[in-house]
Amino acid sequence: MTGKKKDTVKPGFRETTVAEFLELTPADELIVELRLRLAQLLRSARKAQNLTQAEFAARRKTSQARISAIERGDESVSLDALISALAELGVSRQDIGRIIAA
Repeated sequence: MTGKKKDTVKPGFRETTVAEFLELTPADELIVELRLRLAQLLRSARKAQNLTQAEFAARRKTSQARISAIERGDESVSLDALISALAELGVSRQDIGRIIAA
């Protein structure tokens, strides 16, 4: 290591990735990444329609806190709920598919 990184790694410690630190399997890592990308797409689609989280929540008959959790990619939110919310905003299957295929 060179430069600043060398100075920040203390003896007895090693650099690691988030996946290694959390002991994620490749499948777990894929799901986390997919969930986050879909959540980002949802937030963009909502904002493009000039909807607040509260307005979108009312439309979905849920709470603003639930919309916030969906947009954060919270693990308590199923991928079904995430995709359903995307569909309600009019996001196409092709756009969702591009996220999945990426």
